[in-house]
Amino acid sequence: MQRWVVISVALVATFGLLFVFYKGFGTDPHAVPVMNIGTQAPPFKIKRLDTGETIDSAALKGQPMVLNFWATWCGPCKGEHPVLNWAAAKYKGRVAFYGIVVESEEEATRKWLAEHGEGFPQLYDPKSTIAVDYGITGVPETYFIDKAGTIKSKYANPMDPQTMEARLAEIL
Repeated sequence: MQRWVVISVALVATFGLLFVFYKGFGTDPHAVPVMNIGTQAPPFKIKRLDTGETIDSAALKGQPMVLNFWATWCGPCKGEHPVLNWAAAKYKGRVAFYGIVVESEEEATRKWLAEHGEGFPQLYDPKSTIAVDYGITGVPETYFIDKAGTIKSKYANPMDPQTMEARLAEIL
């Protein structure tokens, strides 16, 4: 009798593990479920780091927008920064790019940008309130918002040029 219990438990565990593998294969490991896809982007008013000017997201409607959440201590953020600078330059006038700096000191952020370049406006979110409103789970995370202010997609990994082009095509 005890032998059948052990065999039954082993079979259930094996089939459970096979089911998990089956559900995981063929999916994008970078895809993160996002509850706010298809909804209006949360509004924000936030300070622009270089000028001190307050940016009101309501004034940005009518133009596609890319929001990149990042931090100075984030290694992958450093790696994707040239891609964001490249895309911001290439799509200037067609797509508004904004970096939203979270969990970083303002002076450290200024130093980081001086070293790595500031190819698009950086917004400072000292208490991560905007990050919470958007539901970010880590950095880097990039949101793609269409001209109507609807969140079309999110990418929760360092951005590469091919992914950037594909995601921008969704909002243009």
